[in-house]
Amino acid sequence: MKQIAKFQIFKDSAGEYRWRLRADNNEIIADSGEGYVNKSDCRHGIELVKEQAPDAETEDQT
Repeated sequence: MKQIAKFQIFKDSAGEYRWRLRADNNEIIADSGEGYVNKSDCRHGIELVKEQAPDAETEDQT
């Protein structure tokens, strides 16, 4: 059975919540970039990515 990408919520060394997105090969392909005091805020960040990513365009800024 093929694995699918998954979001993981974890606590960092400062005790803040963070998320990371792991690809089906278990590589980390994205992360929250900031810590959240509340787990609900961390979950909200994940939901924003899920909502926005399907329609996201690629902008080459090189």
